[in-house]
Amino acid sequence: MLDTTAFDLRRYIQGNNHSLGVWITLIALIVFGLLRYENFGGSYNISSFLNYNAMFIVIAVGMCFVIMTGGIDLSVGSVAAFTSVVAAYLSPYGIQVALPGAVAAGLAIGAINAFFVVVMRIPPFIATLATMLGAKGGALVISGAQTISIDWSSNFTKLGLEKAFGILPWTIVITALVVFGLWVLLEKTSLGRTVLAIGGGEDASIMMGLNVTRAKVLVYVLSGGCAGMAGLFLASGFGAGQPLEGIGWELSAIASVVVGGTLLTGGMGSITATVAGALLLGLVFNILNFENGRGVISLSAYWQMVIRGAFLFVVIVFQSRVASSAQKGAI
Repeated sequence: MLDTTAFDLRRYIQGNNHSLGVWITLIALIVFGLLRYENFGGSYNISSFLNYNAMFIVIAVGMCFVIMTGGIDLSVGSVAAFTSVVAAYLSPYGIQVALPGAVAAGLAIGAINAFFVVVMRIPPFIATLATMLGAKGGALVISGAQTISIDWSSNFTKLGLEKAFGILPWTIVITALVVFGLWVLLEKTSLGRTVLAIGGGEDASIMMGLNVTRAKVLVYVLSGGCAGMAGLFLASGFGAGQPLEGIGWELSAIASVVVGGTLLTGGMGSITATVAGALLLGLVFNILNFENGRGVISLSAYWQMVIRGAFLFVVIVFQSRVASSAQKGAI
C-alpha cells in the first residue's frame, strides 16, 4: 500500500491557504458591524443570528463531505423541507421521538442517493436532482401542501424556545456538536483521509487499497442526515413543518463550501472554513438588515440577494488571490 502521508500534508497546507480569504473577510465584516451598529454585538443579535443560521451550517458541513469526494448533493433543501414535516407530525411524541425520526428520514434519503450514485453509478448531479424532486413532492403529499403545526404541549418546543443550561439555544449546542464530530471524522480518522483521496483521484484511491465504496456511501448518507437535522431545526424554529421551504438551500450550502475553500472537483476541504463560509453568508444579510434599520437605504429581499451574490464573487476572487500569494510565498 502506498504511503499517503505526504499527500495528506500537501492537501492540508493547500486547504488552509484556500480558506484564508473567508476568515479574513468574516473577521473584517464582524469588525465593521461592531463599529457601525450599536446592537450588533448584543447577546440578542448574536443568539438569534446563530440560532437561525444553525440549519444552514449543518447542511453546509454535510455538503462539504460530498463535494470533497468530487460529488454534489442537490437534494438537501428538499430533504430539509420533507423532514421538517416529519418532525412536525412526530412532535406530539416529544423531542425524543421527533429528533431521531427526522434525522432517520434524512439518512434514508441519503441512502437512496448513495444507492443511485455508488451502486447504480448514476452521476451525482442527476441522481440527487431526482431525489430533490422526489423529496419535495413527498413533503407536499404528506402535508397536503399545507404547513403542519407542531404540538405546543409536548417537549418538542424546548428545542426552539429553551436554552441549554440557560446559556445558548439548543440548536446552537447541537450544531456545535455536529460540527465538532464531523471535524474529528475528517481530520482524525482514516475515513476522512479516504474522502480527500477520492476527490484527488478515485481510481488512484482504489489502487491504494482504500475502501472507496464505503466512503462514498457514508458521505451521501451523512449529507442526508445533516439535512434531516436542519429540517428538525426548521420545524422547531418556525413552529411548523414547512413543505414549501428549502428552495435554494442547496445553492447556499454549495456557496458556503466553495467560499470556505473546498474545491468543487474534490480532494481538498475544511469543516471549520465551511462553517465560516456559512456564517459569512448569513452575516451579509444580517448587516444589510441593520443597514435597512438605520433608514439610510431600503433594500428589498431581492436586492439583498443580488448584493450577496456580488459580494460572494468578490470574496471568491479575493480568496483565490490570497491562496495564490500564500503558495508562492511557501515556494
